[in-house]
Amino acid sequence: MTLTPIASNNAVDDDPRRYEHLSTIRLEDPEAIARAATSRRRHPGLKSGRQNFIVAADHPARGALAVGNDPVAMADRRQLLDRLQIALANPAVNGVLASPDIMDDLLLLGALDGKLVFGSMNRGGLAGLVNEFDDRFTGHTAAALEALGADGGKMLTRICLGDPDTVVTLEATAKAIDSLAERKLIAMVEPFLSVRENGRVRNDLSTNAVIKSIAIAEGLGSTSAYTWMKLPVVADMERVMAATTMPTVLLGGDPEGTQDEVFSSWQAALALPGVQGLTVGRTLLYPQDGDVAGAVATAASLLHHTTEIPEN
Repeated sequence: MTLTPIASNNAVDDDPRRYEHLSTIRLEDPEAIARAATSRRRHPGLKSGRQNFIVAADHPARGALAVGNDPVAMADRRQLLDRLQIALANPAVNGVLASPDIMDDLLLLGALDGKLVFGSMNRGGLAGLVNEFDDRFTGHTAAALEALGADGGKMLTRICLGDPDTVVTLEATAKAIDSLAERKLIAMVEPFLSVRENGRVRNDLSTNAVIKSIAIAEGLGSTSAYTWMKLPVVADMERVMAATTMPTVLLGGDPEGTQDEVFSSWQAALALPGVQGLTVGRTLLYPQDGDVAGAVATAASLLHHTTEIPEN
């Protein structure tokens, strides 16, 4: 059984059993996931002059369920799958970034035809964990992503100069970059300079800190041929983008300010050289006004395209 991707918020089915078939498939025919990956129509390929729009859905695997003031906004898997299908139904959304469990759900739902597929590789640095900076690779491996026919893998790379676990994460990230490059797969590296304050990890989003994190991250691995940056939108993005020659996608994070303010900041950053698009999750899947389709459409309107959209 498959579910047709949802076209609008009004089409969401609130039947609590609407995804029960996913459990049944895993019980009776787990190889269906591999078959769905093999039969999936691939994305036609990356092109210069076409910014990419990738929806991120790997937050729950790190125990990060909060959006805004709601600490468990992403806890309901049925609602998350509803929202992902709404986003992926927009033809301007040409990719997904997901942890293995969500990726498998979307494959079984037939929601990834013609899409870029990025797997989330390190989810071991659980939100609030005492050794959160020891962000182990507990998700997709490069070999698994190759078998899935994915386009690449993403790794969160938080750098805390006061925590000895940082060097472990850096070494593991370098090895993952090499493993992906050996298979000609993209390594989407998401670096932050981070600190621990009052028992919580905080990413330093000052311009200089983001620039320093880029300098460290883009030097990881024995080749940068397949490395992308995934960067936050911060003040003085011109200086940030001057720090790298890597293809760069912008992340959304847990948004602060109004939706209009967030979209305005994205619009300005998307106009900069080297920016290849958006990789955004919570901001669009859980918008302040509840209109997922509307938020996705607005974000899509911000993208810059100088070549024609290929037909899927």
